[in-house]
Amino acid sequence: MTHAWNDSNLPDLTGRRVIVTGGNSGLGYQTALRLAERGAQVTIAVRSQPKGEAALADIRAACPAADLRLAALDLADLSSVRAFAAGWDGPLDVLVNNAGVMAVPRALTVDGFERQLGTNHLGHFALTGLLLPALLAASAARVVTVSSLAALGGRMAFDDLDGARSYRPWRAYCQSKLANLLFTVELGRRLQASAASVLAVAAHPGYAATNLQATSAQAKAGVRRALEGTAMALGNLIIAQPAAAGALPSLYAATATGVVGGGFYGPQGPFGTRGAPGAAKLPSRAKDAAVAQQLWEISQQRTGVAYAELAAARA
Repeated sequence: MTHAWNDSNLPDLTGRRVIVTGGNSGLGYQTALRLAERGAQVTIAVRSQPKGEAALADIRAACPAADLRLAALDLADLSSVRAFAAGWDGPLDVLVNNAGVMAVPRALTVDGFERQLGTNHLGHFALTGLLLPALLAASAARVVTVSSLAALGGRMAFDDLDGARSYRPWRAYCQSKLANLLFTVELGRRLQASAASVLAVAAHPGYAATNLQATSAQAKAGVRRALEGTAMALGNLIIAQPAAAGALPSLYAATATGVVGGGFYGPQGPFGTRGAPGAAKLPSRAKDAAVAQQLWEISQQRTGVAYAELAAARA
């Protein structure tokens, strides 16, 4: 009988160095906890120092032997991304691009990007590129970018990426999650073309109950806030799986054997909302090579991060 993959299948990770963005809560916290339990040295990269310190204390209480680091990282500020990357020393085995914002009112990042695209995609694009030398210096490193089932409804509005002419919170969120997949596919192609040992993969948590939903609802006003908050509360109660289960696809993508570059991993249950992790189907729009390359070029221009180590693979 074949047993479903779960956190008991995680290998010994002693000596492996891992970064988890947004590791102070929700999926990121659960990912950091499980990797630390298996012996990895885990750096939790967070925007809020107090929340990061609280997360470290909780992980240490659950796993006293955990090898943990805390570092400041605001993905909505490229100067913070650059400072974080400049402070990293030595090889990096696993980068989990987990942090994000969901369906918030329109706002701009420090660098003038629409907040959801800027945080969920462009910040992680820059971070990954700046850490690429550290990833290439490791043996069989992986980049895991956390997307969402919302990517199914996404499309890249290249004529209005920042929603200056027309903005809808959920549409912008879907676009940012599709961007995560397009980034993963294109990065995987470029890594393979350059014969690099790094794997770029994506994961989604299905429908997981995390604080991301609450933050989204709280950002709204009046009746809309009440309606969205009620809908999410009911969804969390009836459909959602806990954050610990939602983190399993990220853990699978980061550690399991058989994971392939450019792959997408998520729950295997009904409609991909819950269940044990395994291979997920990429949305058709995430397979569009021309769109992926266009997004890559725009992302390079906007962030100023050129992925010079993969320059030979651009053609």
